[in-house]
Amino acid sequence: MRGIGLRTTKRRFTNRKCSASCYGHCAISSFSPHRAWDGLRLPLSDVIFAIGTKVFSTFSGRRAMTDMRNAKANGQLDVTPAHTSIAHYLGKPEITPLLKALIIQSALPLGGIEHHFSPDSSGFSTSVYDRWFHEKWGKEKKRAKYIKAHIITGDVTHVVAAADVTETATHDSKYFEWLVNTTAMGFDVREVSADKAYLSRENLHIVNDIGGVAYIPFKSNSIAVPVYGEPDSVWVRAFHLYQFNQAEFLAHYHRRSNVETSFHMVKAKFGGAVLSKTTVAQVNEVLAKILCHNICVLIHSMYDLGIEPIFEDELRVAA
Repeated sequence: MRGIGLRTTKRRFTNRKCSASCYGHCAISSFSPHRAWDGLRLPLSDVIFAIGTKVFSTFSGRRAMTDMRNAKANGQLDVTPAHTSIAHYLGKPEITPLLKALIIQSALPLGGIEHHFSPDSSGFSTSVYDRWFHEKWGKEKKRAKYIKAHIITGDVTHVVAAADVTETATHDSKYFEWLVNTTAMGFDVREVSADKAYLSRENLHIVNDIGGVAYIPFKSNSIAVPVYGEPDSVWVRAFHLYQFNQAEFLAHYHRRSNVETSFHMVKAKFGGAVLSKTTVAQVNEVLAKILCHNICVLIHSMYDLGIEPIFEDELRVAA
């Protein structure tokens, strides 16, 4: 997709219809039970919009206050939140399912375009360190902590169809089923390309059960028919394609490079590190980065693919 200017992207991102309607006010209508949190003093739409605006700016909460005041002047916020309030709500665990759901919802407008998907994970660095005393060397050592984002992305527009964020030591394959099945609820999934970390009979069946084909390379010690037990038709068919028709297999498999592009887009625009200190706030900050990425992808798709957006208030007027 060709690029559009940063000014155009930000103008559309901060547009009341394109952004507030997309993820701010829909949070109120779709997740109204969450308004009963103890200590919630701001409208939930303002909370989500403020978090997204702060993350989009890549500034600290204090430096992002100019954008907050502009949003209040333009009618995008009912209340101008303090920078401490943004940090406070960013650290609430109740925000996490909202951001996950909004990532899924923000990808749905591209359901007619995306049919090939690729999952992967990548780390986001933090300012928190693990420290320990090394007995052999007689001195303290430290290592920066990072958190891991698991996403599945479309190969055409690089929109993220589903995302989760976990601790460092979590295996990618555990999240394959949730990512694929969540994507299948809003998209016609025809192909899933993934690296060897996702190779298992269960994962091949997950894609086969939704009517798609998985292109996952086999390991050097993989065999077509198990020594013990019955042969698996899905496994055997995929193994034979990989072994005897690698040109066709690799043509589909290399689509997974697009998920690396998606991670690069997120980190290049919104940073590969998080500013938050607590674990929950770090998870929510990464999810907010991915949500902002999806909003930017939608804006680019409006120009590059000729998609004409129709917003909820326009539907009400037409009715």
